[in-house]
Amino acid sequence: MEAGLYLVGTPIGNLGDITLRALETLKTAGVIVAEDTRQTHKLLERYEIRTPLVSCHKFNEAARVELIIEKIRAGQAVALVTDAGMPAVSDPGSRVVSAIRAAGHLVTVIPGPCSVTSAIALSGFGGSGFLFEGFLTRGSNARKQRLRELAVLDRPVVIFESPYRLLKLLGEMDEALHDRTLFIGRELTKHFEESLLGTPNELIAKFQGRAVKGELVLVIPPPTRAERRQMAEDPEVLSVGGADGN
Repeated sequence: MEAGLYLVGTPIGNLGDITLRALETLKTAGVIVAEDTRQTHKLLERYEIRTPLVSCHKFNEAARVELIIEKIRAGQAVALVTDAGMPAVSDPGSRVVSAIRAAGHLVTVIPGPCSVTSAIALSGFGGSGFLFEGFLTRGSNARKQRLRELAVLDRPVVIFESPYRLLKLLGEMDEALHDRTLFIGRELTKHFEESLLGTPNELIAKFQGRAVKGELVLVIPPPTRAERRQMAEDPEVLSVGGADGN
């Protein structure tokens, strides 16, 4: 395998979703650079892959760049993975990619599962593009303002959220979106996968009193025709919380 950096997509839940090309890359690479070596070790154990592992997370990514460049200069193929899905999207890796490319070395991708596109497909809101927002800021006022901005976009918006902050986020979505139907994907591709549709209040009722676990992906659909009419009449209607969303 040619020396360089290989961005390898890994399963977002079900370990059976790994591609044949990804397995071959992980087996033949000189080293695997992983966000969390403990998580990646589970995948490697499943497929009896013995390639050495090196950690690369948000706290040491800058320091790992030189190590990776050294290995590539020595003729090695370096596989970069995240805990789940594609590296360098919402997880560490972008700094590594930029540095390796700037150094003149090969950077290529081994595509794989992605929770963003999976959620868009499951939601039924796709077909005309979408915006990937990732995790919203934790600052309450800034987050509420951003939700008001996202509420008026003409395409679906994909958001990640921690199970510990889900109810708080849904409460803020109720203020910004009112009765608009949202999609929540929980534990996608795993045994306890859930795909839920409902207004923010309906979803709060479904999760209230539950110990919410696992990864969450939310999709906000674009405004309904009624909302668009209201925005045409008064552009401030959604930003001040005046739309009923019907």
